[in-house]
Amino acid sequence: MTAAGDPDAPTPDVDADADLAAEAAAEAAAADPEVTTIPPGRPVGRWADLRKRVVSAVVLVAVGGAEIWLGGPSFAVLVILLTGAMVWELAKMTAPDRENTPLGLAALACISLGITLLFPDRFTTAFLLVPALAIALTDRRDRRLSSLYSVAIMVASYGLIDLRMTSGTPVIIWLVLIVVASDVLGYFVGRILGGPKFWPSVSPKKTWSGTFAGWVGAALVGLGFWAAGYGTLALIPLSVAIGFAGQMGDIWESWIKRRCGVKDASTLIPGHGGVLDRFDALIVAIAALMVLGLFLPLPLPAPVP
Repeated sequence: MTAAGDPDAPTPDVDADADLAAEAAAEAAAADPEVTTIPPGRPVGRWADLRKRVVSAVVLVAVGGAEIWLGGPSFAVLVILLTGAMVWELAKMTAPDRENTPLGLAALACISLGITLLFPDRFTTAFLLVPALAIALTDRRDRRLSSLYSVAIMVASYGLIDLRMTSGTPVIIWLVLIVVASDVLGYFVGRILGGPKFWPSVSPKKTWSGTFAGWVGAALVGLGFWAAGYGTLALIPLSVAIGFAGQMGDIWESWIKRRCGVKDASTLIPGHGGVLDRFDALIVAIAALMVLGLFLPLPLPAPVP
């Protein structure tokens, strides 16, 4: 036992103790909504990673916006790399014990999409299905569900590049705005109004009020493009249909994550989770547009003479 006033006695680390107490208080405040005392200078709960989220969002918008505007080979390369990242995340979520398989599937997805783009014909289009076949043949959780989702990723990636090459920038901006408007409006209206759940067994948080608000947001985007002279009135119902497809894409990816027991697809994007977490709605929105285009003449955004 150390005597009082002993010069060899260890000095208590007051700063460390204060830091630990502040962290404990911050965690308690985040966990208990009734706790209102927040240590100064300490971000709490969902605001803790706000800086990372903002920086990541700025980088994503800057790079994505520049590439959408430029188009060409650099845009295609960016989409191919994102495709590989999304397939890697899907493979890693559904088979976390396989360390090398996700990387192999990611490379396979990039090569398959590259071949389809470099040698466009009916035969090479079948290469878009190669990653799905590989996923189906490997031991993993929900092989059929994962295989189908990988088909959506590949078709959407090919469609994104093809639409940029054939229809120009307005179509890509239209698609992105539909997804953003549907997501933002649906989120806030759903949180404010609440109400009956849209599909509680698959997505417990989605409400009918938020879903309907998302349709309104998509319709407003279509209306805006028509008013600006980029399309006919038929663009409005098409926008709603594509917005609904995007909502289903969000639900689909959330369902896969829930079944795999993960919160985010990965940690590739600081503060935002994975690439799939940011592009889940856009994947199914583009895939739905490509499928509709096989059967119907679509009133895509374009300058009206």
